[in-house]
Amino acid sequence: MRKIVLTIISCFMAVASFSQVRGVVKDGDGNALVGANVVWVGTNSGTTTDVNGFFTLERKPDVNSVVISFVGFQNDTISFENADYAEVTLRGEITLGDVVVKSSRPGRIQSRGAVNIETITTTELCRAACCNLGESFSTNPSVDVNYSDAATGAKQIKLLGLSGSYVQMLTENVPAFRGAAAPFSLGYIPGTWMHSIQVSKGAATVKNGYESITGQINVEYLKPQLDEELDVNLFLDSHLKFEANVEGNLHFNDELSTGLLAHYENMWMEHDGNGDGFMDMPKVQQYNFMNRWMYKTDRYVMQAYVKALKEDRNGGQTEEQHHNHARHSENPLYKINIGSERYEGVIKNAYIFDQIHNTNVALVLSGSIHKMNSLYGEKTYDVNNNNAYAQLMFETEFTPSHSISTGLSFNHDCFNERWLLLPNLIKAPDENIGGVYAQYTFNYDDSFVFMAGLRGDYSDLYGAFVTPRAHVRWNVSDLLKLRFSAGKGYRTPRPMLDNHTLLASSRDIIVDDNLKQEEAWNYGATASFDIDIFDKCLIVNLEYYYTNFNNQVVTDLDSDAHQVHFYNLDGISYSHTLQIDATYPFFEGFSLLGAFRYNDVKTTINGVLRDKPLSSRYKGLVTATYKTPLEIWQFDLTLQINGDGRLPDGFGTFDAYPMLNAQILKWFRWGNIYIGGENLTNFKQKNPIIGYDDPWGDNFDATMIWGPVDGIMVYAGIKWKLTK
Repeated sequence: MRKIVLTIISCFMAVASFSQVRGVVKDGDGNALVGANVVWVGTNSGTTTDVNGFFTLERKPDVNSVVISFVGFQNDTISFENADYAEVTLRGEITLGDVVVKSSRPGRIQSRGAVNIETITTTELCRAACCNLGESFSTNPSVDVNYSDAATGAKQIKLLGLSGSYVQMLTENVPAFRGAAAPFSLGYIPGTWMHSIQVSKGAATVKNGYESITGQINVEYLKPQLDEELDVNLFLDSHLKFEANVEGNLHFNDELSTGLLAHYENMWMEHDGNGDGFMDMPKVQQYNFMNRWMYKTDRYVMQAYVKALKEDRNGGQTEEQHHNHARHSENPLYKINIGSERYEGVIKNAYIFDQIHNTNVALVLSGSIHKMNSLYGEKTYDVNNNNAYAQLMFETEFTPSHSISTGLSFNHDCFNERWLLLPNLIKAPDENIGGVYAQYTFNYDDSFVFMAGLRGDYSDLYGAFVTPRAHVRWNVSDLLKLRFSAGKGYRTPRPMLDNHTLLASSRDIIVDDNLKQEEAWNYGATASFDIDIFDKCLIVNLEYYYTNFNNQVVTDLDSDAHQVHFYNLDGISYSHTLQIDATYPFFEGFSLLGAFRYNDVKTTINGVLRDKPLSSRYKGLVTATYKTPLEIWQFDLTLQINGDGRLPDGFGTFDAYPMLNAQILKWFRWGNIYIGGENLTNFKQKNPIIGYDDPWGDNFDATMIWGPVDGIMVYAGIKWKLTK
């Protein structure tokens, strides 16, 4: 009986493999071409390549060849008469006299897999200044970015209505920016270093760990195997913030290449637009360097990089205030000084056993050292955070329809802290976590995809725990595509590491003993409609996500105006988010996106279920882009309407407010120049710093931030591209 069953399974897998063809499409430098068209010759039946350049097609009777095309590249015809897998390299840009036709990469690409992943490409990043990762979501309807306080310049993202601490941050699919790096991490990745950003909403895969509760954000850096070139970017804004970026690639041969990336920024002028005596933004000086390597053969791939960063932030009261203050008080100026040093190293190794079935084993090793010394008035907080991470993975596709991924991981976090806080002294514990996972994917003709994953981890702080996750994508028709997801996530609470910017207030900080591991379920459902109107496609997305916490560490700013209290959840805490967005290309070169999102975020605070403070109840977004013929000029306009919400008890509520950004970009053979403006409506939160006239008193608080603290900002930049 067993032999009969095995024979049947083998026949089924053989038939499934024969009925489909697969392949990958790349350019001459080995980069995946995303969105390339793959069509059976003489038919209208085909598909497009995914974010990795891969495609899968159901075989057609009496047709053995496909035509592969991509804008700016010459078409190619591939025969599958005697094969079911092909690696295709399209020939480079088509040159007509002095005219160069360049490939046009979509700005936002929706994954064709089971997980709801949106890829933000360099095309989208060029629509705004995007000086760093924190400024890369201004045209994105899903991710919100705001300042966490009015003194340090720290930015925080929000996804699905919850803070960025519930989003797992990755760089090149390796967990990054944990612990002490979290508060300022959005400023640690320069905009010109990024090749793309992947935003995964809801429960992510189990490959990268258990920490993703509301989603993942993965940043892909520029690749050293790209064109051998040197890029230089200079930027200056009206606040006298200057930035310089240099990125260069060098190819030693067809297998080995390296890249060097350097970033310098300096905001040296004190800016106090509201006249409260405090800088609206701190003076920031940052040096940031990266060197990465790529070695690739037919069977072996190695990627490695090292990074070094040094940053100094100086905020607080201005020097002008010093002269006014000295005449009326003997107290010194209230200053905020934060110095950070960060060193990272990552190496990824993959050995490919079978290219046709994508059978490979990979080993990932990473480590980081993060040192931070901070002073908030008279409060000091210094921390050294060391992290080591290792992951061993195995993946294979039994057939084009059945694949599996499994692996082991280990993570070590070490903290050395020095606190000067009253009324109590707290030491963040070290943690070691080992885990194992397995994930199965079923893909039926690329129209129905089911993925289920399960991982088990053991923490020396919290013991053993299990993380299940599942995803479904169903292409009901050419008009309608559905996605469903469900999964669990966990997080180690480190209240002060995540929230030390709360020190920019006179509040006492109270942290309860025996804080539990945070634990939550996330459920999601999305529907995408492709509607043909006047020979153009209107894309409409409808999304709903529900996050429900079993355990959570509550940040209580309500119970006492002079305290912030961290304690375990005793009751209910959840987030409902409903979003609709639509994109339509009205005419050649012009596209409009409109989006609206409603947030219902509640937490039990001191025994009462309440709206989470400092959270907008809704967000509206309209963004338009126009490119002239041959893409010589580009015009972008983005309008945001940020909804109202409540402040902690005793501080009232806040109203909805608009923000308008615009940019004009001119392309040349050698690069581009751009000029733009942010917050052109000049909306500013009134009195962002409470008690600014007496920062040493009991009522000082710079953390009640719900809107912009500075007004109109204009900028200009230039980018040179020198290609060998």
